[in-house]
Formats: sequence, C-alpha cells, structure tokens
Amino acid sequence: MFDLHRLRLLRELKHRGTLAAVATALSYSPSSVSQQLSQLETEVGAPLLEPVGRRVRLTQQAEILVAHTEAVLERLERAEADIATSLTDLTGTLRVASFQTAALALVPPALTSLRASHPRLRVHVTQMEPERALPGLLARDFDLVIAEEYPGNPNPRPAELEQEELCHDPLRLAHPQRAGAGGAADMAGTAGPTARLRALADHPWVLEPEGTAARHWAMTLCRSADFEPDVRFESTDLLLHLRLVEQGHAAALLPDLVWDGRPATVPVHQLPRGRRARRLFTASRRGRGRHPAIQACRQALREAVGASGPPGRR
Repeated sequence: MFDLHRLRLLRELKHRGTLAAVATALSYSPSSVSQQLSQLETEVGAPLLEPVGRRVRLTQQAEILVAHTEAVLERLERAEADIATSLTDLTGTLRVASFQTAALALVPPALTSLRASHPRLRVHVTQMEPERALPGLLARDFDLVIAEEYPGNPNPRPAELEQEELCHDPLRLAHPQRAGAGGAADMAGTAGPTARLRALADHPWVLEPEGTAARHWAMTLCRSADFEPDVRFESTDLLLHLRLVEQGHAAALLPDLVWDGRPATVPVHQLPRGRRARRLFTASRRGRGRHPAIQACRQALREAVGASGPPGRR
C-alpha cells in the first residue's frame, strides 16, 4: 500500500511546481522532499519525475497517482466534515482568503457574526487576489476563498473546487467632479453609458495591473466604446483608485462594495448593459464545503451581503 504522506508530497509538487516550493510550504528541506519522492517511486515501481531543464515534471504514472490521491483526500475532507458536524461546538482554525473590497466590506461583519455564534472557532484571514488565492486553495493553503469574476471573463472551473454564489456587485464609472480638468467633455450633459465612457477617452485613468481579470475586463469595456484608455496609474488597491478620482487625477471603474453602503463621494454612472456587475462567490475544495465551519462562514457572509446597501448614485 502506498504511503499517504508521500502521495501528498507528490500532489503538492503538481500544484506548486518545484521541490523548493513544496519544501517551503511544508517546512521541509528540499533534500527531504526529494528523498520521500524517491521512496515513493520505489513503492510504485515506476519513475514519477523526469527532468526538464532545472525543474522536474510528473510522468504519466505520477499524474495517474495524483488523480487517485485527489480522490482519497476528498474522501478524507468529507470524513472530517462529518466528524465536525457530529460535534456540538465548532473549534479549530478556518483559513480564509479574500480580495480587498470583500475583505473591507463583508469580512468584518461576518467575523462579528461568527464570533457571536461560534466563539471557539478561530478564523485566520489573508487578503489576496483570486489569481493567487484559488491556486492556494488547491494547494491547501486555505479552506475558503472569496473570489470575483468579471463580466465576459469567466474563471477556470477546476474539478477539484466547488463554488457557491455570494452576490453580484454592480460596477460603475467614476470620475472627478470636474472631468473636464483632464480634457474630457463635461459629463453633466452626456447621455447614455457608452457615451459617458467615450467622453472620458482623453482623461487619465487608474486601472488594476496588467494580467489581472479586472484589467482585461476594463480594457475590453473601453475598447468597446472605441477608445484606448490613457492608463497613468496601476494598482490593485481600489481605495487608491477612489482617492485618485476624489483628488481629480483619474477616472476609474469602481464596484459598489468600495463604498460599503456609504454615499458615493464622486459622481458614479451605470455601465453599458451586460457589463454592469461582477460576480462574487466563495470556493472550497470538493468535499470540504460540507464542513460546518465553512457552512457557518458562508452563512455569515450572506448575512453581511444583505446588510450592505448600495452607494448614493448620481
């Protein structure tokens, strides 16, 4: 019978990519990880790794073994969930990753609710963008991830993960009180979502960095309005986006969650139909979603969504 610990090391290597990354994540030395995998090769009776430059990749036999390991670990996740369900109180640590605006607007009230209903449950929260958090969930760095999906840009759907809808968060065009300061037309007399976008074609913009889903969506939106935005500021920090708009330095595309139910401090407008909201969801590993700590956290997040109102609109 194969050693489960060594099987998990092989699975970690598939998700993390290098022996060094596996060693760092699990607090081992790279030589110890290599030795354990060599012993697993002996147990299997077939090569599991092959060199590719300075890295290694899994052989066909290793991929087969990892697929079975995923099934075993999913079954163990279900067993852990069933045991936790049989207990009268929630204990232990729940590791949650969330992107910025959800971490600001939804996580704190959810934590308050969890503290009241399950005082012995320890919740560890990491602010991280979904592009990094979802792979971290697969690698077992987190138990639950709060993630986002932009219109027309669906996320991959790994078979090892299961998603649950949280809400749809409206996205809006935001610009300084006097957009004309950057050479754009006065927005007051501009009608229609696409026309408002186009009126800011010559204005400076702040967007998220290249390579992010938000940036891809924003560029597609602007190009659909027949202009290339003048991107002078790049940041994943949407509070910085808001500050730049408030100070008259840039136009931006801001989600309602950035206001956390408070009145908007800058003019905001609807976007063209079909591009008006991002989808928020929670993700867990398959089998893990039955765990009562994850179910309790998801319920607390849903309650937080219900308590968050729309911003003042202009």
